[in-house]
Formats: sequence, structure tokens, C-alpha cells
Amino acid sequence: MADLYATVDPLVGLPYATVVPWTQIEAFADRAWGHRRNPAALERDTGDVEAFTAGLADRVAVARTQAASNASGSPWEAALDDLGRGWVTTTFDETNRPCNMDVMACVSGAAPFIVHVSADTRDDPQLTDWIRTGVAYHEYAHVLQFTNPEPTASAVTAFGGDVETMADCYALTVLDGWSLEHEVPIDEYSYWEVSVGYGYTCNDEQKQVIRDWVDGLGVQLRPVGA
Repeated sequence: MADLYATVDPLVGLPYATVVPWTQIEAFADRAWGHRRNPAALERDTGDVEAFTAGLADRVAVARTQAASNASGSPWEAALDDLGRGWVTTTFDETNRPCNMDVMACVSGAAPFIVHVSADTRDDPQLTDWIRTGVAYHEYAHVLQFTNPEPTASAVTAFGGDVETMADCYALTVLDGWSLEHEVPIDEYSYWEVSVGYGYTCNDEQKQVIRDWVDGLGVQLRPVGA
């Protein structure tokens, strides 16, 4: 358990609480305490903790390697690499239906560290790099929502329970100058009017909810024991 805590300690403050599943760690401690007079069972418990610690260490190593080697070529990847610190990856869906939906991008709760992006967004003339960047922030908000379920359940009430409106508000709050409405030039005489997001620009009170939510996210150190 001391080795496990030594592996967890550098992760404190990482904005993805579910990376460290404290319920499982508590179960390790409880089970070992129950087996404290059974050497064979206690040895198995020790092996479980060691395997869990090694797996967590491997995830940390992969994230560090990815963060060090990111050489993003697209605005999608550039924004998500910067925000994700090596934990978040971007994948382009060549069917142009990420998560089987008609959207530019999405995040699935089954794999919350992967942002799926429609391949046609790479060369859609109605999209600018600024629009791609802003939508990437929206998708990163979903990463944070999925990996911080408890604070998200509280914060989303300020948005009528709508995680999409909340994700829009995250982008509007943390990305300076972002808007849900854009004019994209066609030529010197005309332009496309492009709307992104879910049609609602959050107010100052809701933006403060987002700031408070962000401040409360992430891995926190918890004592466990029988």
C-alpha cells in the first residue's frame, strides 16, 4: 500500500479523478485487514495491490511519453494535446460519424480519454482553425465530465442537467474570445454564418459555476484503512 500511495501521490491535482479509483483501493485495504491472520490470502491480496500499482504506473508512463512526443499537425490535436497533458488522444473517424452520430466530434463514457473527430472537419471550408479549437475545448469538457462524475453531477444542475450546454459554457469560460457564432469568409464579398454548439450562451453566474467546477476537479489524496 505504501508503494501504491507513492505512485498516486504525483497524480494529486491531475484533473481526472477516476484515474485513481479510491473505492477499489479502499477494498484492497479492507480485504487485507480481513485476511490479516491468513498468510496465503494476504499474499494474494498483496499481489493484487502490486498488480494494480504496476498498471497505474504504466498508465502514467504512457501519458508522460505521449505528452513528450506530441507533434500535433491539426488544430484539433494541438488543442487537445495542450489540454490533455498526454492523457487525451484524438482519433479521426473516416466514416464522418464519430460515436455513430452526426456531429463534428464526441467523447464516449466507455473511453473518456479518446476524442473522436469526424474526418471531414480537417478540410471543411466552413470551418476555421479557430472553430476547430473551440469545439476541441467543448469536447475536452466532456472528458472532464466523465472523469469527475461527482462534481459534475452537482455543477450540471446550473445548466438544467444538460451536459452539452455545460460543455459549451466551459469553452466560453476558459477560451478567451470564443463564441458560438462565426462568420467564415467565402470571398471578399460574402461569408458563411456558422453556428456551433447548442445555441445557448451562458451567463456570468453559470461561468462562475464552471470556474468553481474546474477548481474542484481531479485526483485528491484520501487515507484508507480498516
